[in-house]
Amino acid sequence: MSDIDHSHSHSDRDHSRHNHTHGAVDPSILSSERGIWAIKWSFVGLAATAIFQLIVVLLSGSVALLADTIHNIADAATAIPLWIAFTLGRRPPSKRFTYGYGRVEDLAGVIIVVIILLSAIIAGYESINGLFIHAM
Repeated sequence: MSDIDHSHSHSDRDHSRHNHTHGAVDPSILSSERGIWAIKWSFVGLAATAIFQLIVVLLSGSVALLADTIHNIADAATAIPLWIAFTLGRRPPSKRFTYGYGRVEDLAGVIIVVIILLSAIIAGYESINGLFIHAM
């Protein structure tokens, strides 16, 4: 059983009981197709926005819009590891992964941070490069 779908009850001193679930992602999202559906549509919307912005950037040469386009491309790209993590997180435990695949979301989080960092570096580079080109 993974951390994500692990739930249990506790008994307090006053003998009342409460349930809770451990894990970073709401298990109701992982237990249904709803979370994956939301990620897919988020990707489609962000990718469409980025493509439209890229067309406007190519026509206008706006460095500010280019930075926002890079940001939207990165946002769309972050949906991919999250989609993979949600898909793998739904798998039952196996002999190799006896606690399940729930921790794959941690790896997805690291990948997402790297994608955001790279997008910031690229946007910063393009902005500085645009300043030097227009200054000359």
